[in-house]
Amino acid sequence: MATGELTVDLDAIAANWRALDATGSAETGAVVKADGYGLGAGAVTRALAAAGARSFFVADASEGAAVRKAAGEARDVYVFGGHQAGDTEAIGRHRLIPLLNAPEQWRRHRDALPGAPFGVQLDTGMSRLGFDPVDWQAARAEMLPARPALVISHLACADDPDHPMNAAQLRAFRTMTDGIDAPRSLAATGGTLLGRDYHFDLVRPGIGLYGGLPFAEARPVVRLSLPVIQCRTVPAGTAAGYGATWTARRETRLATVSGGYADGLLRALSAGCDLWDGPVRCPLAGRVSMDLLIVDVTEAGRDPEALDVLGGSQGIDDLASAAGTIGYELLTALGGRYRRLEGPVSGGQP
Repeated sequence: MATGELTVDLDAIAANWRALDATGSAETGAVVKADGYGLGAGAVTRALAAAGARSFFVADASEGAAVRKAAGEARDVYVFGGHQAGDTEAIGRHRLIPLLNAPEQWRRHRDALPGAPFGVQLDTGMSRLGFDPVDWQAARAEMLPARPALVISHLACADDPDHPMNAAQLRAFRTMTDGIDAPRSLAATGGTLLGRDYHFDLVRPGIGLYGGLPFAEARPVVRLSLPVIQCRTVPAGTAAGYGATWTARRETRLATVSGGYADGLLRALSAGCDLWDGPVRCPLAGRVSMDLLIVDVTEAGRDPEALDVLGGSQGIDDLASAAGTIGYELLTALGGRYRRLEGPVSGGQP
């Protein structure tokens, strides 16, 4: 192969959705923003719709067209960013449901698309998006008779089940919504795993669908294999890579691999990460550069044709930990130069 191969296991994504769907009695939607977390929103949406998902969530209206096309007319496509200036045409054409975040968005939607469906997002403590309690109290008398399709909020600390913010936001959401005649949603992946008190009428997992924490039981959904361009043996004391930050401690077989930070392999991985030749760990030697990695393949005992960055021996959160970040960032950063394939990803995360 001339470039890296990124294999996406759509069956595993569907299986992860079904597993999360089985955790409670609420409807289970699917977050497919950021091009399906970097894995292809169209293909991911089709697979999830076939599995039974009826509600899909994107970040803004510009993402809605591809998801609407893939989801079909019978599904709902919600927009977390609401109805922003300039969104009216896209919302109307693609029958998107904006989750309105502020009084000005409500007025824009009401006046530009009278009678069109909408949802509401409430701020219960994250201070990011949504009507705050004062604005909601002032607006709800006008908005609720228009029958919002969904009322949501978002948990700030759901990845930490014991964090007091979870219970505080649950109380705030109940205070702001108890008694309304509209479906409610509070939980993404982490909230879904907190239990049924957080489920309400609809849960909307994101990262858990794509094999990431906090859904530890998720099936892995990606394999990333990079071709080896060149191999060489260097004596002890030889430096490798920019800045000469790595020096061979012994005679070492080095492989130069096609892939770098232009492909979403963050430069922060220079602090130390591994690639894999099957079950054999092959450590990075030196810094990640734009298009290339240097890898110590001595223990492989051969010159491999390709090395895995993600796959059966290393999951997305393992790689993220090596970069000091989270799986979300690495998934959504995966670049456009990879050859993209669909198929099974063998093995599981260690």
